Amino acid sequence: MFTVYVCSFKNDIVQFIIFSKHKNTSISNIAAEVAGYTGVAKQIIDLAVFGVAQNRSYRRLADFTDTVGNRVSGSHNLDRAIKYMYSAMTKDGLDVHLEPVKIPHWVRGKESAEMIVPRAKNLAILGLGSSVGTPPDGIQAEVLVVKSFEELKQRASDAEGKIVVFNQPFVSYGETVAYREYGASEAAKVGAVATLIRSITPLSINSPHTGWQDYQEGVKQIPTACITIEDAELMWRIAQRGQKIVVKLTMGARTLPDVDSFNTVAEIKGWQHPEQVVLLSGHLDSWDVGQGAMDDGGGAMISWEALSLIKDLGLRPRRTLRTVLWTAEEQGGIGAQQYYNFHKGNLSNFDLIMESDMGTFTPVALQFSGSDAAKKIMEEVVKLLAPINTTKLEGGAEGTDIALWMKAGVPGASLHVENSRYFWFHHTEGDTMTVQDPGDMNLCSALWAVVAYVVADLEDMLPR
Repeated sequence: MFTVYVCSFKNDIVQFIIFSKHKNTSISNIAAEVAGYTGVAKQIIDLAVFGVAQNRSYRRLADFTDTVGNRVSGSHNLDRAIKYMYSAMTKDGLDVHLEPVKIPHWVRGKESAEMIVPRAKNLAILGLGSSVGTPPDGIQAEVLVVKSFEELKQRASDAEGKIVVFNQPFVSYGETVAYREYGASEAAKVGAVATLIRSITPLSINSPHTGWQDYQEGVKQIPTACITIEDAELMWRIAQRGQKIVVKLTMGARTLPDVDSFNTVAEIKGWQHPEQVVLLSGHLDSWDVGQGAMDDGGGAMISWEALSLIKDLGLRPRRTLRTVLWTAEEQGGIGAQQYYNFHKGNLSNFDLIMESDMGTFTPVALQFSGSDAAKKIMEEVVKLLAPINTTKLEGGAEGTDIALWMKAGVPGASLHVENSRYFWFHHTEGDTMTVQDPGDMNLCSALWAVVAYVVADLEDMLPR
């Protein structure tokens, strides 16, 4: 092992860089290097928040969602969305291409549910992605209401031939979503003919929420849909009084053969290391309700806007900035999985991979996953965001589309926003432009652009 000390001058700051078998730059020198981007960061923030780009990401999102609408995997609207974004980002002066993906094609069809006994009442429902349909005449059956998987097991002998209603309380999305994902198969194991699942949300105005569900191999596939909190609790109260409940469920859902789609990719090529990449992303698909403005139109737009801001300022980093708008995220990150499989041979050249998929409300912090050494660098990078008061770095970057990369050791980042309202609108008819705020999107765009540009332009890649 050997060590060499090199003195250099940058931005009037003397830097002593320590080289060993691998170059390790001291924290003080990293801080000095990152601080050298203070002026550039302010330019980006000023352009996004106060300058001619103010509200641009919001306007782009509004035009996109108003023109295309929702964009479920396999649909004509998703095809239109990809063509729209390819054209728009090309006109913006970015280097754009499409990468092919095979994606699922599930169709909702007509659906309805009605409580027949003890009184007539229409039930608002949304069938869950990948669900099978009912027979054409529907399924009419007595209802068993339970509040947990454990209660279902305890009452297994009561479930045969019934529609199981899950009235599980909302604890957190990560914990409670198991009922949406696996409720149908768990109920089928004890002989249920269908399931109606309380929507995965802390708040409802009689609004059902859809989402993907997974059938377990070897278990009978039964129809499954989400109902509103109000109707789940109504049936729970009726059941607690010992009254019989009968529901008729009709669903025209079906799964068609996989179809061709694309991940949409836009780039600013790096001037020194074009093969090395900082990747920003959001997903372009949505569910087939609402406009998909929040989930994840906003994340897609700020990932485009970040490149626009950098381009508009005439900046070009050492490494390539690449925005990827994923297809078929809602079906389990299908587009991202296939992208990873295609590019994983080049893993060492991915510097940082970023995803925004929890809304574009007021930014609170940057979430980061990586080595301790990389974390030290990112702590310096977020200090550049002082003008917009988002200098906090948190652990635990998250995102369906970047999870494989982080598992393989690539540093990852996600956007933490004030998202207490996110699951109110998530996967519902309420996910529209009304949810979005232009000022919040300006701040998210500025954060996204500053972090991406600075990391892409640092002398060295983030240490693994």
